[in-house]
Amino acid sequence: MEVLLVRLALVVARLLLVTAAFSQSLDSDFTFTLPAGRKECFYQSMKRDASLEIEYQVLDGAGLDVDFYLSSPSGHVVASDHRKSDGVHTVETEDGDYMFCFDNTFSTVSEKIVFFELILDNMDDGQSEPEDWKEFVHGTDMLDMKMEDLMDTINSVKARLGKSLQIQAVLRAFEARDRNLQESNYERVNMWSFTNMVVMVIVSGVQVYLLRSLFEDKRQTRT
Repeated sequence: MEVLLVRLALVVARLLLVTAAFSQSLDSDFTFTLPAGRKECFYQSMKRDASLEIEYQVLDGAGLDVDFYLSSPSGHVVASDHRKSDGVHTVETEDGDYMFCFDNTFSTVSEKIVFFELILDNMDDGQSEPEDWKEFVHGTDMLDMKMEDLMDTINSVKARLGKSLQIQAVLRAFEARDRNLQESNYERVNMWSFTNMVVMVIVSGVQVYLLRSLFEDKRQTRT
């Protein structure tokens, strides 16, 4: 019974530590409208030796392009893109607020719909160490439970699930952009089809008028 309680305590302690480890990786996504001639900036607080990954896509708008840059807390530009429809950037961070901006000032007419996703890694505060539980285990109390293998398996599952969520978000963004592009093309096709139809009707009317004018007797009849 005592051995069973020890095993149960170890499992509970380990699972608590695993749960705390899950919070070290954070991700979020956001979609917003960027008006013509405007620039929108966002800020993200980061810690030293963490990782910041940002991926963006232009979902709708003429040209499907936007300017992008990412600057460090010291004001240095660490990544930038010029009039691109999508991009991915990963940087190792320091303490402070990182700023990333989407610039549409080059466009005076068309607004853009922009999607971006942030993935933050190693954002733990350093107050809890994953190996602290070993200080309370001595000798044969481990009882061959292979906690290291359990931790590796759970971390692997966590990483795969996180990657799956990221891929799904990106695929949804691609789908939204393709749908907006198809709807825009559909409207253009309808507009030009209507224009061609109107031109054909006008040309047909002009041709009928000219043909009738050729066969009209313009001589005046005297009585």
